[in-house]
Amino acid sequence: MTLQQRKRVVIVGGGITGLAAARQLRQHNADVDLTLIESADELGGKIRTQRADGFVIEGGPDSFLSYKPRGLGLCRELGLESRLHGTSGKVRRTYIMRGRKLHQLPEGLTGLIPSRFGPMLKNPLISPFGKLRMGLEYLIPPRMTDEDESLQSFVSRRLGREVYERMIEPLMSGIYAGDGAQLSLAATFPNLRKAELDYGGLIKSMLAARSKPTPKATQPAKRWPAFLTLQSGLAEITEKIAAELNDVDVRLCTRVTSVKRIPWQTGYEVAIAGDNPVTVDAVILATPAFVTAELIGSLDAQAAAALRQIPYASTATVSVVYPLSQVPVPLDAHGYIVPRSEGRPVLACTWTSTKFPHRAPEGFALIRAFIGRAGQEDVLNRTDDELIQMVRDELRSVLGITAPPQMHYVFRWPMAMPQYTLGHLERVSAIESCSEALPGLFFAGAAYRGIGIPDCIASGEKTATQALAYTQTHPTAQAEHTA
Repeated sequence: MTLQQRKRVVIVGGGITGLAAARQLRQHNADVDLTLIESADELGGKIRTQRADGFVIEGGPDSFLSYKPRGLGLCRELGLESRLHGTSGKVRRTYIMRGRKLHQLPEGLTGLIPSRFGPMLKNPLISPFGKLRMGLEYLIPPRMTDEDESLQSFVSRRLGREVYERMIEPLMSGIYAGDGAQLSLAATFPNLRKAELDYGGLIKSMLAARSKPTPKATQPAKRWPAFLTLQSGLAEITEKIAAELNDVDVRLCTRVTSVKRIPWQTGYEVAIAGDNPVTVDAVILATPAFVTAELIGSLDAQAAAALRQIPYASTATVSVVYPLSQVPVPLDAHGYIVPRSEGRPVLACTWTSTKFPHRAPEGFALIRAFIGRAGQEDVLNRTDDELIQMVRDELRSVLGITAPPQMHYVFRWPMAMPQYTLGHLERVSAIESCSEALPGLFFAGAAYRGIGIPDCIASGEKTATQALAYTQTHPTAQAEHTA
């Protein structure tokens, strides 16, 4: 292949999605000229790890689900498997706040729904009436309409409103920072709807699962904990990928302003603020939906409109450090979550030094608070000092900590959490249909079919494979231009 015939691909967005796409392209075809463009001053997107004085502070996610294959799979391919570990095995409990008091989350919650009802019956978090209502779920027939339903509606319909408000809503908010009255069940937890249709209800589904014989494995695979992380933070993943991309044209602090078709030719022109446009054969947009909408506005107004209909929530995390001598109560859990009904600005608090003991030196407590959720993002208009004071007030109220933190770290995430609201899958299908009319242009990331790290990795790799197949079957834009 001559230099003039080499295909050129641009990836816009240097988060885990864009990095996974770049790695996939580079792994499978070294003859593609690859450019990775990121508007921030570092790669990694929401994976942001800070290491200081023996502390490992995560600004964004702190772990990923082991049962989704591409998180664990990519770590293996990067040679990081030996550095993976789960949460502390010594402490397994999590608390839920109710009336400013912490109650232990019942054991046996699988996919938001109780798989063991014994612990639920003993737990004071749910009233006797709420427990009775939950038990009546066995008698409630399945809803037979195909219309999309909100997560709040489904759980309240099957298990009762009390179970939803006191238990399921705060768990859901910890994942999506969203409003369950707006979140689509089909897009977030389709397994729940499937259980209702297949077995007639959630309790019946649980009983059926228990009755199935456990298959005997000829060679048992290693049993991984549900949540995995890396010894020195999730940034180990993005740092390792970035180190492999030594022959990729990586441009930081660079903003793409538009993507346009080249008239009478295949390929695209990628406009860059303050620089010359780039002519490419294929483009992967690993950007938030609202950014993607602006970039393709002149290409496809219909797709841009559908992209703009995907809302986003803004959040922040504040990590604080205290000597354990200044923490008057034992940090005997992974932390606690706060229902929306409590009306508090903090939606969850992770006791990181308990959840992951190696992330703080012995004798210190590392605590991380999550602030902001859908409909309550105005708190992010506060200054860093105000956010820190907000967390101090929370910890004084719940844990009795009165001393100022020895260290603090504030990470802001404006418009960072895509919300899979009612009708989300229909919007995504419409976007994907529009993209078929734009050969060589691909959309990837958390906005579409999964927000977790493994989902984003899989999305980036899938679009990279599609882009590679496209470049191998179409003439180069440069060759056509020079013909």
